[in-house]
Amino acid sequence: MTAPTSEKPDFTGLRALYVNCTLNRSPERSHTQGVIDRSVAIMEANGVSVDQFRAVDHDIATGVRPDMTEHGWETDEWPALLERVLAADILVIAGSIWLGDNSSVTRRVIERLYGYSGVLNEQGQYAYYGRVGGALLTGNEDGLKHCAMSILFSLQHIGYTIPPQADAGWIGEVGPGPSYLDEGSGGPENDFANRNISFMTHNLMHTASMLRHAGGFPAYGNQRAAWDAGCSPDNANPEHR
Repeated sequence: MTAPTSEKPDFTGLRALYVNCTLNRSPERSHTQGVIDRSVAIMEANGVSVDQFRAVDHDIATGVRPDMTEHGWETDEWPALLERVLAADILVIAGSIWLGDNSSVTRRVIERLYGYSGVLNEQGQYAYYGRVGGALLTGNEDGLKHCAMSILFSLQHIGYTIPPQADAGWIGEVGPGPSYLDEGSGGPENDFANRNISFMTHNLMHTASMLRHAGGFPAYGNQRAAWDAGCSPDNANPEHR
């Protein structure tokens, strides 16, 4: 077994995008933004370029196609937002918990991400291969692990790589009470939440860095065109092996 190293890696050149799926439009306060800010500070301190937006501030049409104006909607800002998604090595979906589940805004963002998942990259893999995903949650009720499972499953299903411990959040005491940024909540000072946010953020950067240095996710046995042509190494027809 290789001895562990404590040397600080070089994350310069990595790009991260945080999508805040709060229900509050800017400039209203967002408790989700509070946990995002802590993670972003770690990213930026390590040389990662960070982009972010609140989904609810944009006219994102409902649907599962890359551009819903081609399917009956008059307007749709998602195609422009998708360019920012595709420019990022790391995508963090952050949102609030309502009735123990992800917000409607979170679900809409995931549906729109799904709409592009059938597109292929330059190596013939699905478009999101070689990118890393994570999840941040806030609330004052239960459901954090359920929401994280839903987000992280969705991201890996469409092609994102999920590092170890790629989720974090804060819910405080279950039931009615102060939210993350409210005075006296204890959220920003909570050691458990801060540890998880830090570990998640570093693991996202580590995985994104490894994928970048490897030239992306290996393109062997996962190319759609090769499978359709019968040329996959696992194809049952020996003539195409």
